[in-house]
Amino acid sequence: MARRLLTATDMMKTRWFLMLPLIAAACGEWSSPSTPAPTELRSDKVRVTAPAISAGDAAAFANDNLAFAIHMHQALRASQPDNFIFSQTSISTALAMLYAGAETTTATEMATALHFGLPADQLHAAFNALDLALTTPPAGSSADAFRLAIANSIWLQDGFPALPSYLDTLATNYGAGMFVEDFITDPEGARHQINGWVSDRTEAQIPELFPKGAINDLTRLVLTNAVFFHGDWKTPFKHDATANAPFHALSGDVSVATMHGAHNAALWSGAGWSAAALDYVGDTTSMILVVPDAGTFDAFEEALSADGVSAILAGAQPSGGADLIMPKFKFETAVGLNDALSALGMPEAFTEAADFSGIDGRRDLAVQSVIHDAIIAVDEKGTTAAAATGISVGTTSLPPTLVVDRPFLFFIRHNPTGAILFQGRVVDPSK
Repeated sequence: MARRLLTATDMMKTRWFLMLPLIAAACGEWSSPSTPAPTELRSDKVRVTAPAISAGDAAAFANDNLAFAIHMHQALRASQPDNFIFSQTSISTALAMLYAGAETTTATEMATALHFGLPADQLHAAFNALDLALTTPPAGSSADAFRLAIANSIWLQDGFPALPSYLDTLATNYGAGMFVEDFITDPEGARHQINGWVSDRTEAQIPELFPKGAINDLTRLVLTNAVFFHGDWKTPFKHDATANAPFHALSGDVSVATMHGAHNAALWSGAGWSAAALDYVGDTTSMILVVPDAGTFDAFEEALSADGVSAILAGAQPSGGADLIMPKFKFETAVGLNDALSALGMPEAFTEAADFSGIDGRRDLAVQSVIHDAIIAVDEKGTTAAAATGISVGTTSLPPTLVVDRPFLFFIRHNPTGAILFQGRVVDPSK
């Protein structure tokens, strides 16, 4: 559809607020088997499929994303004392679409909090390049063994204005338009429609991102990003080797199903920690486990820094040659991010002082809530994760072995770009 500027139709004097959710799954366009496609506003510009990003900008962008990931991890520690998972890729992408409409102090605060160090044009092009790189299937892989899909969508109140320049940015860099909804007279219908979109693109891993009441008659805009990942291990664990074993959780020892892998991991270590890398089919994506020394998890996690994590991740090698013993785990984290993002430096976005005039030409929008929902399941075959915002030497000696029997951090990393798709902590895999 050709781009156009919507004309405001509601004459209510109430200040309209922006609802920003963060999620995970696949595909960009509408494809729901159960509901008809809504009307979509879209720029007449097409997505740039070969964005020009210099090596320097790509490196700076990767470093900035890692810095935000570590700061978000630290912000979540206080409210999430047990296991948690989140997707920096999903959170950053959804907020980048909002940032495209931010101006003045609101834009400055968002850039600081989110570590958006590149100028706006290069930043949005970098997000486009990253999305295209992440969603390029590994050579020789099948959809059954490896899937990584990302989707973006924005939902706009019928009759609410949208600037052509904002629609252009969404189309050329995020492959997105704006679906038209009626939040004023049917907020529950809109909620079900948006939740259905999320469920479809997370392969039903996140069936209800927005609980009842989360979208109301003051909502004017909903931004969603979806990331879905499934990867089979390049060298799977053997089901018949899995057995219950003790895990030294922070709250005390528990017995958990523990997998035993033969020659499936790369191991390395540093002062106070050991690490392992497990490759997924296709060799582009790995899960990296970072296991602090016994009794030091809290202190190690508290001292996490972007430089420190970068140094650890830099030691990863292609998996193989070493044995890994680790627990199976599955859990979900659903969390509101308003407080965390405010604490990281962007409080104005949540107040009436917010300036998102780059969206509609007016200063009448502020963020209602930022919601993030992520889920992960790790077993002998591989990993499935979604977010709602990864050497045989022929010796006859025993291979090195890492026993993961105490709290650890995990990162699912796209190796060519260094992007952290998912990360989190496991302090008690029995929960």
